[in-house]
Amino acid sequence: MNIQFKKGVLELCALALLGKKNRYGYELVNEISKRISISEGTIYPLLRRLKNDGYVTTYLEESKEGAPRKYYQLTVDGKKMEKDLKNEWKTFVKNVNSFLKGGAGDE
Repeated sequence: MNIQFKKGVLELCALALLGKKNRYGYELVNEISKRISISEGTIYPLLRRLKNDGYVTTYLEESKEGAPRKYYQLTVDGKKMEKDLKNEWKTFVKNVNSFLKGGAGDE
């Protein structure tokens, strides 16, 4: 997949997953990687930015496998951002699909 496509949708993917349940970083990487090829190094800067922007908060939770895990949770602003981005995405996809199907703009 084109790297620019990925960059544009990773934030939406992360917010959508966090909208379903709180997750730790590696869990997000695994879930996203099931459909889009990404590395761990891609998601952590995004999560840091989402936290700095006030869209997520973090908390530590003990892990049976070792060190405590840092979980990410959507804030009220994060939930609003998730909803807004989903709506923008749906409109964007609809408009792009209209071009791909030979719709408007064939002048």
